[in-house]
Amino acid sequence: MDKEYLVKKWLSDELSQAEETAFKAMDDASLYEDILQEAQRYRGEDYAKVVSFEELDKHLTTEVSNSDTNWRTVAMRIAAVFVIGLALFTVFNQNNIQSFDTDLAQTENIILPDNSVVSLNELSHLEYNASKWDEKRTLELKGEAFFDVEKGERFDVHTEFGTVSVLGTEFNVISKDGTFKVSCYEGLVSVNYGQEEVKLPAGTEFTLTSGDGIKTNISISEPNWLKNMSVFDNASLDAVLAELEKQYDVNINYVSDNDTIINFTGAFEHNNLENALKSVTQALNLTYTINSQEVEIKNAEN
Repeated sequence: MDKEYLVKKWLSDELSQAEETAFKAMDDASLYEDILQEAQRYRGEDYAKVVSFEELDKHLTTEVSNSDTNWRTVAMRIAAVFVIGLALFTVFNQNNIQSFDTDLAQTENIILPDNSVVSLNELSHLEYNASKWDEKRTLELKGEAFFDVEKGERFDVHTEFGTVSVLGTEFNVISKDGTFKVSCYEGLVSVNYGQEEVKLPAGTEFTLTSGDGIKTNISISEPNWLKNMSVFDNASLDAVLAELEKQYDVNINYVSDNDTIINFTGAFEHNNLENALKSVTQALNLTYTINSQEVEIKNAEN
């Protein structure tokens, strides 16, 4: 069998029984095995460039042809290549960064190494180091996510505005558009921002806007977005229509024959445009028409 083929399969531990017999029959098989055994004693700490098998084999052939007794020099050179390879493996294994991103109107459920679950809302980014998870349960978040954390060591969520820390609980974090909001649904949450710390028991939330922090009570058991719902409390019609456009990827043209300010208190679902439009327009005495991705809303005729 071809020597290069056998060595490559041996390096990746993929030799069949027949190939292993052929490999061990090679004149320099014991040399390769000794080199690998010696290289396994080392650990690397820096990045390095590993030469290809072809380049390694070229150097090996040149050295052997010059002197059949120069095995020690050849062995040291090959061993160095193995050590570098092990260094790369060690470094990459120490920095196994898992990263997740969601698009518009997309959510994603992520199961962490300790079986904690993260529900990532739309237009959000989450990442963590899987290799070091057993040592340190730490994540980076941009956007919004709901966390169902298994009990254990400290669990930290870092955002651009502050850090949320727990031991085991359910909570939601929003960190986007200049707003930082943490809602605790179960257990106890610690929020650290600047030089301040706020403790949030279940049923409370903390909002930081323009440097001002407010702690309030909440009555729901989980964020509305987990139920595929958008909920509003005396919100402007413009804000409601903007949310409709985002959730359904449509363009809405609101035609009004007066300058009356309209606010909306209510909700609409995310999985049916017709029902969502009914929820909003009927409550405000408006009508709508749908033409593909274009929606027109106007005052109902009296």
